[in-house]
Amino acid sequence: MKPDVLAVGPAFVLLPKVMDEMRRHFTVHHVSDYPASLDRDLGERIRGLATEANRGAKRDLLALLPKLEIVSLFGVGLDLVDLVAARERKLPVTNTPGVVGREVADLAIGMMLASARQIVFADHFVREGKWKQGPLPLGRSVHGKTMGIVGLGEIGRSIADRAVAFGMRVLYHGPRRKPDAPYDYASDLVAMAEESDFLMVACKGGPETRHLVSAAVIAALGPGGTLVNVARGSVVDEAALIAALKSGALGFAALDVFENSPNINDEFLTLPNVILQPHQGSAARETREAMGLQVVENLRAHFEGRPLPSPVKL
Repeated sequence: MKPDVLAVGPAFVLLPKVMDEMRRHFTVHHVSDYPASLDRDLGERIRGLATEANRGAKRDLLALLPKLEIVSLFGVGLDLVDLVAARERKLPVTNTPGVVGREVADLAIGMMLASARQIVFADHFVREGKWKQGPLPLGRSVHGKTMGIVGLGEIGRSIADRAVAFGMRVLYHGPRRKPDAPYDYASDLVAMAEESDFLMVACKGGPETRHLVSAAVIAALGPGGTLVNVARGSVVDEAALIAALKSGALGFAALDVFENSPNINDEFLTLPNVILQPHQGSAARETREAMGLQVVENLRAHFEGRPLPSPVKL
């Protein structure tokens, strides 16, 4: 008999190849959003949980699944997974590193270029007939500039490596120096922001990093600086960010994540110096399919008694 697996979130059904593979090996029960409750009989049959990183697996959900054996995460962010509860239950947790870092890094660099070279503004400039009235205002170069990266994990390192190809100097900040990183480490985030032309936010979310990019960091980045966030909305003090963008204390921002997405602060919609994205860091079909198949492979490995391909250290 196939193990029963609960799949949480729309990503799985949007990827037919992944759902076909999951159904080949498991009896799949899909819910489109985070379940507040489950039929008791179903909850007691579930042995595997496949959930999106932006839905997670909190203690309340785990409590509905008394026979759960594994949590397989679609994505890399762990801030919505109750790792303490998983550890208490001795539940292995897996995620999907590797392909995610590359894809998010590509978007981060694209957002930086779109802001600096006014790509979105220039598109509207042409469409609205303004080109006939005069030339486009000058943009900004990235070559020779300094990029500060908050968090040099898989995503941050991929961003740093790409920045070098654009002739940029790279600094990074994190809880500790990375011995294998060929970039300059900054122990003080405010000091790094002062040196940076572009500040890339690529660290993990959660309580430890909430508002790590504070009003002081934003002020240090300054009126010529650009903030790019592809991490979590909670990492940036959004009220301070909006105030700085409105006053000119910060020059520009490009944001893929927000504190209350998709219900973002309406003030963002009126700011001309911000590029807004709908949390699409890994949203390429090839990448999402690879992530989904990795979710399935982690589940298969568990139920077949093989080593897990991508376990999370609890």
